[in-house]
Order: sequence, then C-alpha cells, then structure tokens
Amino acid sequence: MLIATTNDLPGYEVEEVLGEVFGLTVRSRNAFSQMGSGLKSMFGGELKGMTQALTDSRNQVMERMVAEAEAKGANAILAMRFDTSEMGPNWTEICAYGTAVKVRRR
Repeated sequence: MLIATTNDLPGYEVEEVLGEVFGLTVRSRNAFSQMGSGLKSMFGGELKGMTQALTDSRNQVMERMVAEAEAKGANAILAMRFDTSEMGPNWTEICAYGTAVKVRRR
C-alpha cells in the first residue's frame, strides 16, 4: 500500500477514487504514567512513555486505515493525515484518514 500526504504520486496515475478511509482509536491515559509525566515535565526532557504510547496509537490507526482501503480494493492512500482530540480529561482520540485510490505507474 502506497501512502502519501500529498494529493498525487509522481510517476503514478490515479485510475479510480474509492473514497475516504480512516482508522480510529480512543485511548485512556494510565494514571501512574500521567503522574510520572507530570513530574518529568516539571524538570524538562522527553516523556518517553507518552511518546511510545503515541507511536503505538499512530501505528494502530494506520493499520486500520490500510485495512479499510484494502477492503475497498485500493492500492494507495492519498492526502493522509493524522488528527487527535481530547475526549474528556483522560481519553484521547487518534485518527488517521485519507483518500483510497487505485493507481498505476505511468
């Protein structure tokens, strides 16, 4: 599956647009991780646990988006984006979305 944040793929021609696809997850924050992150943020530095959680979440939503595109018969996703939003004090929604297309090399 080719995935691009651009609206086209140089060297490829879009044969068919199959529609929007997305992958979604909602994550709750671990209370102990939040306390540790709160202390760490007072002194500066990377919040490694939070970084890993975000990386895992992004990988999961990408996999879900790709599965939806494959189910539609796509071989590429264009204009891919990530979106996150807070859902209350302890929940975060992470979404990957884009346009599923069929492309061929020129």
